[in-house]
Amino acid sequence: MEAATGQDRPDGFPVPFVVVALIASAGGLDALTRVLATLPANLPAAILVALHQDPRMVSQLTGLLARHTALPVELATDRAFIRPGTVTVVPPGKHLLVTAETRVGLIETGALPPARPSADLLLATLAVTCGPRALAVILTGMGHDGQAGARAIAHCGGTVFAQDELSSKFFAMPSAAISTHLVSQILPLDDIAAAISAHIART
Repeated sequence: MEAATGQDRPDGFPVPFVVVALIASAGGLDALTRVLATLPANLPAAILVALHQDPRMVSQLTGLLARHTALPVELATDRAFIRPGTVTVVPPGKHLLVTAETRVGLIETGALPPARPSADLLLATLAVTCGPRALAVILTGMGHDGQAGARAIAHCGGTVFAQDELSSKFFAMPSAAISTHLVSQILPLDDIAAAISAHIART
């Protein structure tokens, strides 16, 4: 597969297809499974999943999510291509970056914050590689990870969705994103998958 370039794209952003980042922390496993469960197997977009996890633990997240979706689910590996129709999960102890070659870049988190994996780092790199083809979805969680990333997504022409307070087990992360006034839709959890599909169809 050849590396993607933005030189022949009018907007200059190198990644040529929609990439959806699902961001979650506390309460996120249930939220992620419910969103993925109703997305179609032929989804013409790539899905990146970042759930805050203890970096010392062996994660079962990939297998758990695979039981609830028709899409293939794989653990991110460094330098692997990001592909439409695939769910890529950030492993514990790593931050995921999206590169201009439409590849995964994994870096060690280290022992100190930011949150692990960092939504802000992921979304910032998604913003500058995908531009208007970036969709960030901020789900339930504590803290404010994703707020700076939401600003980056919007700055580069992308779109941000957030889970609403009523359906969130922990509303701090969605609320932090919403406070930027850059979130285009605030949605109940069970409406998010349909909103993602509709957004992809018109992008």
